Amino acid sequence: MLTSMVKEHHKEQVKRKQEQEVRRKEAIEASNELTQSLVDHLNVGVAQAYLNQKRLDAEAKQLHVGATNFAKQTHQWLQLIDNFSGALKELGDVENWARSIESDMLVIQQTLEVAYKASRAAQATGAGPEASTSAAAAAAAINPNP
Repeated sequence: MLTSMVKEHHKEQVKRKQEQEVRRKEAIEASNELTQSLVDHLNVGVAQAYLNQKRLDAEAKQLHVGATNFAKQTHQWLQLIDNFSGALKELGDVENWARSIESDMLVIQQTLEVAYKASRAAQATGAGPEASTSAAAAAAAINPNP
């Protein structure tokens, strides 16, 4: 009886060991599956973050290139505007010079007209060359800025 109890106890121990082994294997498989699922889930997030970072780097490069081009264009525009401003100043100087010349020419024209009229009047009255000289002097007195 004792031997049969020992045998029965031994059988139950073997059976329990087998059940424990099966449960242990199931637990290991379940933990492996859980670990794999967690790693896969994290890998998806990491992969997405990597792709986002890659895209951000490409866009940052494009932005840098665009900003550099914009700076060059802005510099060119500023040079053009500066050149244009200088040209406008030169045109203003030319306009002022032309007005001055025009004013001088008007004075000369008026002086010549007065001298010519005085000379004609002196010739018509029969006066000599002294009269035309005095007419020129009179015209010069009218316009002191020859």
